[in-house]
Amino acid sequence: MSDVRLHLVPVRSRQAKEFVRTWHRHHPPPAGQIFAVGAADDAGILHAVAIVGRPVARHLDDGTTLEVTRTASDGTRNANSLLYGASWRAAKALGYRRLITFTQEGESGASLRGAGWHLIASRPPRAGWHTASRPRTGRGNDHVARFLWQAPDETSADPRTVPAARPTGPE
Repeated sequence: MSDVRLHLVPVRSRQAKEFVRTWHRHHPPPAGQIFAVGAADDAGILHAVAIVGRPVARHLDDGTTLEVTRTASDGTRNANSLLYGASWRAAKALGYRRLITFTQEGESGASLRGAGWHLIASRPPRAGWHTASRPRTGRGNDHVARFLWQAPDETSADPRTVPAARPTGPE
């Protein structure tokens, strides 16, 4: 898609989830959210959304951390980077001290690096969420390695630095 001039727009939960249903490659919309933000062109056409909520992993849900649980884009250049930066500014304005997100193996993380985020950990593939005591259906992302990213903070020496273990592939 060609370069389009984008600006931030508020997005209601229902609209953000519908956008994710239409444009996300491998995940359905998340169940909940704290806020959503969109990237629209001068004609008001929505080209991307970011949904931010409580961290999915219980051990990361400390009351001061949020997670970008979903972004989706129609392919408009730089839309996701714009939204990752805006999500962090909004989270900080609301008093949160940390913003994280995950990418899957095969996703480059280019939008995150473009917004100054840091790759801080890799997670091995998991067998799935299903256990005998708590049956769950798979969501298509079992057996896929993941990478944990964090928004830049003021104490970072160089927010453009990315550890050597960075993922490769399309984003």
